[in-house]
Amino acid sequence: MKTAVSLTRKLALEERRTMPDGAGGFVVSWVVLGFLWAQVTPRSGTEFFASFAPRSRILHRILVRAAPPGAPSRPRPEQRFREGERVFDILSVTEASLSARYLEIQAEEGRTS
Repeated sequence: MKTAVSLTRKLALEERRTMPDGAGGFVVSWVVLGFLWAQVTPRSGTEFFASFAPRSRILHRILVRAAPPGAPSRPRPEQRFREGERVFDILSVTEASLSARYLEIQAEEGRTS
């Protein structure tokens, strides 16, 4: 029995931009490319210490409607999703099935970089 896909979460697709800071370095900012409706399912999580404080890392499976390779609406690993204060760094993007109706995205929430 197949599980129905329910795209009920609106995620902003963001791309990293670097700009010179005028002092020989760079400033990193994130630009919203658009919004995608998604199904977000947590998969696994871990806790660790960074800078003497506990942190968590959670892996998610995110499903969105398919877009052809090269399309601006197709997420890529160097991009991320944002939902309010939550950030999901995109790790991989593949077709979810042979029918290619959806993309399956592996994403990590809570990355420290």
